[in-house]
This record gives sequence, C-alpha cells and structure tokens, in this order.
Amino acid sequence: MIQPVIAIHGGAGAMSRAAMSPEKEQEYLGALKSIVQAGQAVLAAGGSALDAVTEAVRLLEDCPLFNAGHGSVFTSAATHELDAAIMDGATLRSGAIANVHRVRNPIFAARKVMENSKHVFFVGEGAEDFARQEGLELVDPSYFSTEARREQLLRVQRETPEAAVLDHDGQAMVARGQPAPADPLDADKKFGTVGAVAVDAQGNLAAATSTGGITNKQIGRVGDAPLIGAGTYASNKTCAVSATGTGEMFIRMVAAYDVAAQMEYAGASLAQAADSVVMDKLPTIEGKGGLVAVDAQGNVALPFNTEGMYRGYGRVGEAPVVAIYR
Repeated sequence: MIQPVIAIHGGAGAMSRAAMSPEKEQEYLGALKSIVQAGQAVLAAGGSALDAVTEAVRLLEDCPLFNAGHGSVFTSAATHELDAAIMDGATLRSGAIANVHRVRNPIFAARKVMENSKHVFFVGEGAEDFARQEGLELVDPSYFSTEARREQLLRVQRETPEAAVLDHDGQAMVARGQPAPADPLDADKKFGTVGAVAVDAQGNLAAATSTGGITNKQIGRVGDAPLIGAGTYASNKTCAVSATGTGEMFIRMVAAYDVAAQMEYAGASLAQAADSVVMDKLPTIEGKGGLVAVDAQGNVALPFNTEGMYRGYGRVGEAPVVAIYR
C-alpha cells in the first residue's frame, strides 16, 4: 500500500523578506497548511488522487491570496480570463478550459470536460456554454475582482504600459524606495498559477492546475497551466506534475511532460528529472518558476529556480509541511 500524499503550489517568483510582515507570512502559511490538510483529509478517507487535487485547487481558487478564481489578476482590458486543467494518471484522461470569465471554479469545468466530453480542451464561450450545460456555478465577472488586483493593474499599466509583466523583484522595489508590496511575491509581477498533485492509496496519480493569467496580459493569451504536457501532466507510469512560472517558456520546453519522459526513458528518479527541467533546462531559455511533483511510490519534489515558491505537501497521517522561501 502506498502512503497517500498531496503537494500544492500557489505561485513562484523573486521574493523579498522586506516585503513580508510576520502577519502576512502567517496568513500565507496558514492558507497553504489548511489547503494541504483538506487534501490529506480526502486521501485519508479513501478518496482518489483526482478528488484530492480537485478539492485542493478549488480551495486555492476560492482564496483571494492566490491568482486563480476569486482574486485573479486583470488583463490589459481590466477583465479576467481564467484557465485550468486536470489529468488522471491511471487512464491519461484529461480536461482543460481556457479564457473563461464566468465559471466560479474553473477546475470543476476542466474535470467535467475530462469526464463528460469526448474532447479535451474547450476555450472561451464554448467552454462557458459547456460549463453551463453541466450545471456548474456561473458568477458575474466582478466576483473574481479584488481592489488589490485592480490597483495592481493600474500600477503596472502606469509603469510598464506596453508589457504583460512576467518577471519581478520585490527586493528591487524596496531598494527604489517604493512601498513594500502586500504580497511577498510582488503581486504585480509574480507567476501566479496554483496547482496540486497527489498519489492515493491505490497508487493512482493526478495533477490539477488553475490560473488567472498574468497582470496586463493581452486578451486571448493562454499560458502553460491548461496545456497538457506543459503545465500539467500525470501518468501512473511515472509522476504527476503541476507547474508555475513563465508560461511561454514552460510551453516551449513541454516542461511537465519532460519530467515524466526523463523518468520513463532515461530511468531518472523524480528528484533528478524535476531538478533537470527546472534547474538546468528552463534557465537555458530564461524560464523562471517551479513545479510540484509526486511519483507512484509517493516521493515528492518541489524544485524552483526563483527566490521562492508558495508550496506545501502532506502525507496521510503526518503533519503538513509548508514554506515560501528557500
């Protein structure tokens, strides 16, 4: 019997401890811990890896601290475009949606695509129509907005009006005398995907990823999160992976699948394969970020090549482990 385990992430990036009050740090760590515990509870009750990652990502979407669902960043047009994907390692079934703006929990829509559709990927109005037909909760687009995210968009448009901001450095902001951002990842510019991976007592793997995109992005842009093989992948033969980072680079590297491929074809361990992708290969094209991964034996890897990554994991019967910095 495998000891079930779940791992989650809530974004990666350059972090400054100067931008983190003790109260804010505890708020993030507390949120990560409670979400890991919720995933552990699903697994402890005999639930599937699919159910565990779905619940964890739902909670991440509902938490305004993270850039997915409620609290998603704004596009250049001051709207929201949300993406999500899920994959079942036992069957390789997968489902994904992109550029939706009314589906309260995009991960639910992705799972419905996987379970109730002959297709894998729906986008835009077609994705929203499918979610409506499946009886999922739709909300007014204003549900996803928070004042902090709106102020963030206005700041980015004022300072870098031509760019969708992918990179950032909280330390540089403080050094320039700017106010320390409320988010230690400098929410203006962080890589804001959320995700979860798990292995259940039957040895089945699953991965799920969700995102609100990047601040000030061009309408219609899609990153790696909903792309099977780039930001999300799971196979019982190897591992389950959910990534966060510069989406375009993770797409070009087919990063999530590369971890699995190195395990299957080169005999690499989970740690070796994950480190190879994140620490060696992605940097060759200036890819920044990280990933969380588990294998069929219950090993966990959480590498990142930035200064930090919101992350946590928990084995059934053990206390959750959560962290932000290195």
